[in-house]
Amino acid sequence: MDGPTRQRERSVESEEEDETTRGCPECESTDLVHDGEELVCDDCGLVVEEDQIDRGPEWRAFNHSERQSKSRVGAPTTQTMHDKGLTTQIDWKNKDAYGRSISSERRSQMNRLRKWQERIRTKDAGERNLQFALSEIDRMASALGVPRSVREVASVIYRRALDEDLIRGRSIEGVATAALYAACRQEGIPRSLDEVAEVARVEQKEIGRTYRYVAQELSLGLEPVDPVQYVPRFCSELGLSEEVEQKTREIIEVTAEKGMLSGKSPTGYAAAAIYAASLLCNEKKTQREVAEVAQVTEVTIRNRYQEQIEALGIH
Repeated sequence: MDGPTRQRERSVESEEEDETTRGCPECESTDLVHDGEELVCDDCGLVVEEDQIDRGPEWRAFNHSERQSKSRVGAPTTQTMHDKGLTTQIDWKNKDAYGRSISSERRSQMNRLRKWQERIRTKDAGERNLQFALSEIDRMASALGVPRSVREVASVIYRRALDEDLIRGRSIEGVATAALYAACRQEGIPRSLDEVAEVARVEQKEIGRTYRYVAQELSLGLEPVDPVQYVPRFCSELGLSEEVEQKTREIIEVTAEKGMLSGKSPTGYAAAAIYAASLLCNEKKTQREVAEVAQVTEVTIRNRYQEQIEALGIH
């Protein structure tokens, strides 16, 4: 029974030995390298052998749907699922392999199997808590409209916090929300603490406190948020032109060079710069309109606006 297998192994070994001892017929060098489907001499460049084994798929596809239908591998692993997406799941369609509906008796049996499979997938309290935390991250990320990369990073941060036992004494929701906020900052996706708190199930104060604790314990080393990151989104929501957006960037850059950003809320600072730019470009928006989009108070905009125009020497 082992004969054919052993024979194949000896054949592969002999081929490997042949390649290592084979020399270039042109310059007799043994320094041969693989380049795609060719065996090439690294010294003189002669193609010693071509049309070698193609290790790619044996089928051809010309679009994404064809590749999906012909591919015989599963989905990639993901940190956003508690089991990293490695386990399979019984389908809820209640149809057999030929697409026909199954009987009521078989349907009841499949329902019981699904319940047992779900219990097996989350067999202990730790896995159930992780599943809940990752589902919370996914829910909030969907509400905030952030890309999948942020969800992956947030899931990794939460798993690290779990491994370091940082969850003890804190709510799962609080740590999950803090992980998502940290991921947004790490990936350069502008979402303020106010915006994250709006979709969370915990208070903003708890999110901020937990975020600072997790960031410090995991040495995340996050840079301060740049107000410029908020400018494109806020201008778009306000229906302002590219001219206003560019002017806003200039205001932020000039005033930041004078050290005015220190200790200021980035969203409030960006909102005030947008308000100032809209006035300078004759596309006036009220302080209330800008405040609603940026989710800051009109008082914040007035204060930051006054500081900015004084720094710019505009009266």
